[in-house]
Amino acid sequence: MILTYYCAVSMILIAYLLGSIPNAVWIGRKYYGIDIREHGSRNAGTTNMLRVLGRRAALPVFALDVLKGFVAVALLGLLKYDDNISDIWLINLKIIAVFAAVLGHIFPVFAHFKGGKGVATLVGAVLGIHPITVLLCFGIWFIVLMITHYVSLSSMIAGCCFPIFVLLSPKINHSVPLVVFSFVIAALLIWTHRKNIDRLKKGTESKIYIWRPVASRRRNDPDK
Repeated sequence: MILTYYCAVSMILIAYLLGSIPNAVWIGRKYYGIDIREHGSRNAGTTNMLRVLGRRAALPVFALDVLKGFVAVALLGLLKYDDNISDIWLINLKIIAVFAAVLGHIFPVFAHFKGGKGVATLVGAVLGIHPITVLLCFGIWFIVLMITHYVSLSSMIAGCCFPIFVLLSPKINHSVPLVVFSFVIAALLIWTHRKNIDRLKKGTESKIYIWRPVASRRRNDPDK
């Protein structure tokens, strides 16, 4: 049983360390010679990379952030071979790993605890628990983005749809921890985007036009 606790705690710690990998910071420094946290919205994430450096920089950051979140949670699946871990506890540990990975992205140990909002990492992490609900939320996110061009608004709406999709899914809506988790995630997304909410109210939030050239985006970005 002690070995079980040791493995579980170790994997949660690994989830945090994986979440702490600052892909936006490292890619910005290595290939563009800048610290992305000193430009645009000063967040080390996909949206700011898209605003400042364009699609070529943003896409690998998004993919790697999703991947680290997914791996952080998927590793917990190895505990299913431990007879001391029930299915319910496996879900609970995966939920803890989601928070650990996102916390790592927001407060990365490898980047002086100054990271991003963790949306892409959250997407990857939840993908490791229930892919269908994540894909549905991504569809909502994309539709809202195409209509409004606000990434922040798209992320908040998609996040708020997550608990709805969980409650509507007969395969997972019986899991109380997962239902509670889905509402916590929605609340967390609202909290991490509180500054964006203020800018949306004031009409000063930056819009993202995915197909617009980088130079054009910069001219229309009030943070630049």
